[in-house]
Amino acid sequence: MAVAEDTHDQLAERLRKLLLVTDAALSHLSLDALLDGLLARIREILAADTADFLLLDEETGELALGEGFAARIAAERRPLTIDDAEIPTPLREQGIESLLGAPLLAHDRVIGVIHVGTHERRRFGPEDVALLELAAERAALAIEHARLYEAERGSAERLRKLLLVTDVALSHLSLDALLDELLVRIREILAADTAAFLMLDEAAGELVARAAKGLEEEVERGVRIPLGRGFAGRIAADRRPVAIEDVDHVEVLNPLLREKGIKSLLGVPLVARERVIGVIHVGTLRHRRFGPDDVGLLERAAQRAALGVERALLYDEFRRLDQVRHRFVSVASHELRTPAAAVYGAAATLEGRAGKLPPEQVELLQTTLFEQSARLAGLIEQLLDLSKVDAQAVEINPEPFRVAERLDSIVRAFPDSTQVALQVPDDLEAEVDPVVLERVLTNLLVNAIRHGAPPIVLSAERRDGNLVLAVEDGGPGVPPDFHGQLFEQFTRRGSSTQPGSGLGLAIARSYARAHRGDLVYRDRPPAGARFEFLLPQTVPDGAPGLDQ
Repeated sequence: MAVAEDTHDQLAERLRKLLLVTDAALSHLSLDALLDGLLARIREILAADTADFLLLDEETGELALGEGFAARIAAERRPLTIDDAEIPTPLREQGIESLLGAPLLAHDRVIGVIHVGTHERRRFGPEDVALLELAAERAALAIEHARLYEAERGSAERLRKLLLVTDVALSHLSLDALLDELLVRIREILAADTAAFLMLDEAAGELVARAAKGLEEEVERGVRIPLGRGFAGRIAADRRPVAIEDVDHVEVLNPLLREKGIKSLLGVPLVARERVIGVIHVGTLRHRRFGPDDVGLLERAAQRAALGVERALLYDEFRRLDQVRHRFVSVASHELRTPAAAVYGAAATLEGRAGKLPPEQVELLQTTLFEQSARLAGLIEQLLDLSKVDAQAVEINPEPFRVAERLDSIVRAFPDSTQVALQVPDDLEAEVDPVVLERVLTNLLVNAIRHGAPPIVLSAERRDGNLVLAVEDGGPGVPPDFHGQLFEQFTRRGSSTQPGSGLGLAIARSYARAHRGDLVYRDRPPAGARFEFLLPQTVPDGAPGLDQ
């Protein structure tokens, strides 16, 4: 009778301890803390030496159990006991002699396995099995509860961080400051190592690296990515997210990504008012499978960021146009005052003293009127050109043509055309906006005639994917200390009394860059100056380029 009473008391005590498992299931602990607490109580209930949980890998949807004891429990969804040779080698090396395991079931779904072990051989009876099943049932509920709690807490934290993105997007920041601040928050939200913004250059059909965290060289190198090509180009063209789990096993042409050790990438388009304005991407230095939650989170962040980016772009554009307006008024009043005063003075003298002036003075005043009127007309045309390029209002419309014929027509229209020699291959063809071509070459030829000396040569060739149009002369060249100011507005070599407004080279370079080209100066030993107008020509498919 005493034995029966002891057994009854022991069972009651074990059931009391089992209720402690239920208490743990209701506590608001982190998952790791909860598992540790549950294992301690379950090991005590079953008087075991060890206790372990093996849980479902939520990311892959598979049990990370491999083969053997735990895998059989999960597959058969029932408890199992083993000893001796059947003990898995790692546990046998820890001195485990007997094992009892049971599946963790939540809503009739296996979420893992729990097993307990002893250092001495022990035959686990039906009562032990029943207790472990009851404990596993309560532990499964506790694990599900903890996972849901952590998921809710994680969602709340992510929502809080998304609100920070919204706060930044609505703030009055310049575009560069806004992008930097957004990248800090977006990288934090996605727990990523790198983040970058690429803005769409619609005229060029390319994405341009504008801001980056962890990939700063992407901006420094001026990475440009054609629409439809590479990782970012596909995102913008297809208007959908792209995730790359392993950068090393896909065609990624931007060497910077591998240089920085990026293993995985996730990118989404920046869309404002149904129009793609850029791409944002994040990367990690370890392999990571970006899931639907990550994609959705980055898309929501991108939606909020796009609002702020568009707002900052509009603000910057308004501010730039306002600066252009103020600058135009200032420049116009400064440059037009002298010739306008000369024209007015000559005209007023002729009007006020008509019939009283000697013929030679009338002729002199008429010459002044003509020269200053011509200067005034030229200045007005230059100022209009300047305002156009400053306001980025130059429309580029390239046309295919035979270069020799087009350059010959430009030179023949020049008053001093006999001073200019042409060196152009007869079969050279190109695709260039004729207005830009005429504006740039006219300014260069005027500059060579005014400041250089014969021979003046206009040449053309293809070099490194560019059409290179060069104007060179045999004059004194440009002093080294003036090189840095050569393309600045209102700068002249020599005396300020020399003809010219100091705008020609500045306007020429602005037109060249509007055409995605450039205008550069090179010394011409032993004496002389050489200006090269570089215009990129279409690169054939398959040509190497910087992409990602």
